[in-house]
Amino acid sequence: MAAYDADSSAGGDLAYDPNFVPDSVKTFVVHLYRQIRDKNVYEIHQMYEGSFNRLTDRMFRESPWPTAEAVAPYVDGDHVFCLLYREMWFRHVYARLTPTPKQRVESWDNYCSLFGVVLHGVVNMQLPNQWLWDMVDEFVYQFQSYCQYRAKLKNKTEEELQLLRNFDQAWNVYGVLNYLQALVEKSNIIQILEREKEGLEQFTVDNGYDYQGGSNVLKMLGYYSMIGLLRVHCLLGDYRTGLKCMAPIDLSQQGVYTNVIGSHISTIYHYGFANLMLRRYGDAIREFNKMLLYILKYKQYHQKSPQYDQILKKNEQMYALLAVCLSLCPQQKLVDENVSTQLKEKYNDKMTKMQRYDDEASTVYDELFSYGCPKFITPSAPVLDEPLTNYNQEAYRLQLKMFLFEVKQQQLLAGIRSFLKIYSTITVTKLAQFMDVDEATLRTILMTYKHKMHSTDNDGKIVSNADIDFYVDDDTVHVVEAKPTKRFGDYFLRQILKFEEMISELEKVQLD
Repeated sequence: MAAYDADSSAGGDLAYDPNFVPDSVKTFVVHLYRQIRDKNVYEIHQMYEGSFNRLTDRMFRESPWPTAEAVAPYVDGDHVFCLLYREMWFRHVYARLTPTPKQRVESWDNYCSLFGVVLHGVVNMQLPNQWLWDMVDEFVYQFQSYCQYRAKLKNKTEEELQLLRNFDQAWNVYGVLNYLQALVEKSNIIQILEREKEGLEQFTVDNGYDYQGGSNVLKMLGYYSMIGLLRVHCLLGDYRTGLKCMAPIDLSQQGVYTNVIGSHISTIYHYGFANLMLRRYGDAIREFNKMLLYILKYKQYHQKSPQYDQILKKNEQMYALLAVCLSLCPQQKLVDENVSTQLKEKYNDKMTKMQRYDDEASTVYDELFSYGCPKFITPSAPVLDEPLTNYNQEAYRLQLKMFLFEVKQQQLLAGIRSFLKIYSTITVTKLAQFMDVDEATLRTILMTYKHKMHSTDNDGKIVSNADIDFYVDDDTVHVVEAKPTKRFGDYFLRQILKFEEMISELEKVQLD
């Protein structure tokens, strides 16, 4: 691929001319266009992940790429290719520069045109899953970014305000949700996944690609749009709907979502966060643990990836959220030893403070939630005639308030749990004395514990998150401590994997 990175002389110190196309860019777009026409997915991926980023680093660190109109003559003026090129062009502007208000609107228009072609045209392309995931991921990110930008009214110029008035439908929440939902429905991805369970499809085996000469674009955009919908609903604070959108994807199995690291992390992060906010702490802990263990094992393989910084950021956020989950629902047996060690190094002191449930504990919960949560958005357009103020933090403050209210409701639960761990039976009177409350209040606390340690799963069943259960018979509390089920099969599988790793390492050793 080095041939397409040559000729960096045009980058340097010259003022940016949007219509000037350096020779290396001409070669790049011509070759990319040819590979897309030939459906050479491997070569497209090399150019998309490798050459594009190397050219960017050499020539476009502080300026945009040449415009789509400038490169169009070198690709036969192909409409679809120009839409794809613009999508990369705007993504580069968002990542390396600061988009202007006009560019934000133009990027929305480009996505509308691109998704319109996919939904209503005949698309005969095979694109790498990485690119298709980035498309959906960036679409949601730019929506989030626009909502944040639109909500900061205080220092807006009259020109910016007028643009908001003129293009009030740009990045409209209904438009964003409709496009994602339309991609899911038109792609028939839910039916494809159902057929795969019955053994009639090989979607996961083929990683979503079509080896019969067809196109994977609509199918994979539909698949990734389910994850995009989960993310959008999390940003809006509608966690149940977000999890419903993800229901067709079985997270207990390896899936196509795991083949792109960004997709894998985004899925688990938002799935875990939604479960945390719905008090499904056990599910959140299990998924965070799996993802953190995966990153711990494989992050070194992604060091050269453009997504590496994002991987590390999400990794730290998930540790913060895992600390919150375990403080609210101590289920240490769900956490792998390696993840637990990392967690103690990062948050042992904070987790000890959170167990106390005083003002300092609330401060720590506030801190970790604020660090680990997504950037919530207010989807409604601002009223531009009132005194101009910033309200971009309102959605975040509301979610934080709801979370801290939930934490406050559980303040006495840590105390009751510590006593239940000690006794197998204890009278209500004696326990009330230990808790320094009257018997009526204690019974309320016991009912609260029962309520808070149970939640409703995706199928509507009530499940327990508690590691201790109890019942009250007359005036006596009987404690039933859950004994972990010994899973000998899991133990032997782990040992087999360890030995296989050791054998593979030993086979690499060359003896003299």
